[in-house]
Amino acid sequence: MEILPVTLTGDFVRLEPLSEAHIPGLAAVGLAPHLWQYNPYGNVDSVEKMAALVSTLLARQQKGTDLPFTVLQCATNHVIGMTRYLDIQPENRALEIGGTWYAVAFQRTAANTECKYLLLSHAFETLGCLRVQFKTDLRNERSQRALERIGATREGVLRSHLLLSDGYLRSSVYFSIILNEWPAVKVRLEQLLAHP
Repeated sequence: MEILPVTLTGDFVRLEPLSEAHIPGLAAVGLAPHLWQYNPYGNVDSVEKMAALVSTLLARQQKGTDLPFTVLQCATNHVIGMTRYLDIQPENRALEIGGTWYAVAFQRTAANTECKYLLLSHAFETLGCLRVQFKTDLRNERSQRALERIGATREGVLRSHLLLSDGYLRSSVYFSIILNEWPAVKVRLEQLLAHP
């Protein structure tokens, strides 16, 4: 399972390998405090903090643990968010999709559905993954509903899992999709994209 930077293109969104060139666009749409409410990075509320986050993610990419993407709207070529593969485990043919956020105007739109479709298709059909997992803050019920909507299976809660930068001790809910479930999930995502 060789994880290399790649551009994934759909009808609504394009996922490009994250680069420092994306920092101004990410900062233009991503500094609202509520976007970071459940993320472990703290409040990314300045261009400098966005640059630091990008630098951290690119360093993780160099180590082979993460593959971050900038999400762009195809119609305008504007940056609308970020996502990534993380916890990459080639020996287990497994990875996680996470660190996802979108500008307010693109939340609860076809952008997120297509983004998951592109990432999952690439993971299962190109990289040969056997398992793709997701995790979300136990408090983030909206994210949990979104994962259930696409057909991910809720596996359980890791209690007191992450100590956040503000001192909050977060519990995380884990979801997964495994290889033999992918065909049905793929059909479900295609149906959702056909009727956004």
